[in-house]
Amino acid sequence: MMAYIDKKRFYHLIMVMLIIVLILIVILSCTFGAAQNVDFITSVKILFSNMPLIGSFIKNAGIHPEYEIIVLNLRLPRILLAGLIGAGLSVSGAVFQGILKNPMADPYIIGVSSGAAFGATVAIYLGLNLTFLGFGAVSIMSFVGAIGATLVVYFISKVGNKVPVVTLLLAGVAVSSFLSALISFIMLFSREQVHNVIFWIMGSLSNARWNNVYIALPCIGIGIAILFCFAQDLNIMLLGDETASHLGVEVEKIKRILMIVASFVAASAVSVSGIIGFVGLIIPHAIRIIFGPDHRALLPLSALTGSIFLIVADNIARTIVQPIEIPVGVITALCGGPFFIYLLKKNKTAV
Repeated sequence: MMAYIDKKRFYHLIMVMLIIVLILIVILSCTFGAAQNVDFITSVKILFSNMPLIGSFIKNAGIHPEYEIIVLNLRLPRILLAGLIGAGLSVSGAVFQGILKNPMADPYIIGVSSGAAFGATVAIYLGLNLTFLGFGAVSIMSFVGAIGATLVVYFISKVGNKVPVVTLLLAGVAVSSFLSALISFIMLFSREQVHNVIFWIMGSLSNARWNNVYIALPCIGIGIAILFCFAQDLNIMLLGDETASHLGVEVEKIKRILMIVASFVAASAVSVSGIIGFVGLIIPHAIRIIFGPDHRALLPLSALTGSIFLIVADNIARTIVQPIEIPVGVITALCGGPFFIYLLKKNKTAV
């Protein structure tokens, strides 16, 4: 019992440390960019002057209006959106790895990315101009495509009231391959739009605005909160479906709920950023290696680490070769590729 309490306190301490690091990373990220550098103290004043209660004490701190526009309108929404997306992809990745009992699973394994890419490609090809709640046609269609592809994979793999893992994976591969072929086919007939399609597929936060944050926050935030509620069930399911059933867990029902919610979270992230790969793979797996498989700690630690990772990756993407901006998906792929190879090698050695 004492060991459990000590471990719980240790996890709480790590979470507090990560929260502090996340806050510092957010503030530091506000200080530099293509527009103009803003010193750390000024960034702190700008951020805190717009908070309730605290803001009344430092509102008249002589902050230059230009700096406020740069920090609050250009950088902060992008940073917060990166944090939300990083948390969403990491937590959904941890959940899929838990459900499938596979360290190489990620949110895109059941067609989320290919569905989103197909939806975005169709929107770009047709030149759709519709908007909903401030979101453009590309974001809307990518979200619809991601959810649609996930549902198709789910119903293809469903056998009676069960969803066998192997069937799910095979259905995900088949649907992803089919949609990728359709994307290539569409691009052949719209060569002038190829650049836009490829740039979206590589993933970017260059168009981040406050309305993206306002919509993504409840979608991703509520989804993550729901997934947190099933942490103990995920722990029990690690013992095997049969054992979990004997212990009172409705395995298939829990799997369906987790798959739907995790896919929704991933689709919400993809719809505002494009495809940012490997975040849902490397973050939860790294956390699992360091802190163990207990999902009560794994999920929140993955959320915080994923936020920090994607904010840092986006900082690199927008500043490393100024004034050119690299899609953040390229940066995450450069980090995730070698890690994925490491996983393959490790599994091969284990076999």
